[in-house]
Amino acid sequence: MTARAQSWHALRPVSSKMPAVMPLTLDTPTAAELPTLVEIWEAAVRATHHFLPESDLQVIKPLLREQYFPAVQLTCARAESGRILGFLGTSEGMVEMLFVDPACHGQGVGKQLMRHAIDALGTRRVDVNEQNPQAVGFYQHLGFVVTDRSRLDGGGRPFPILHMKLARA
Repeated sequence: MTARAQSWHALRPVSSKMPAVMPLTLDTPTAAELPTLVEIWEAAVRATHHFLPESDLQVIKPLLREQYFPAVQLTCARAESGRILGFLGTSEGMVEMLFVDPACHGQGVGKQLMRHAIDALGTRRVDVNEQNPQAVGFYQHLGFVVTDRSRLDGGGRPFPILHMKLARA
């Protein structure tokens, strides 16, 4: 695919709501589950992207289903119950989106999705909002290093983007 989805990433400190390590199933969400992904995206963005104005959230939200989801390979992480806890979107060796339900932040969901992206899908690059230091630290912990910086995000908004590449597998 040549289209790149908007990169927004979500992480926050450990939650005491779930166990530290949980068994997850990774699979492709169905079309009927896309509204759940939008709900997870919105909750995660509201929990981590405090710099993003409400007006931008409302502009981006419909674009998820219309443009961004179709432009990526989606993978969701499910609890044993089947509930989707987070999702990943990749395209052409790049993580385009990673969002985890805020109730599950810090519980290994994002890490398992990223290990899948790296090991099974061969992704080696990710863009992350500079104003989301938890996400920057998360990717650095996984072996990504900053290779460049853009002063505007993919939508031309004044939210700097750090371009990161995997330094180790």
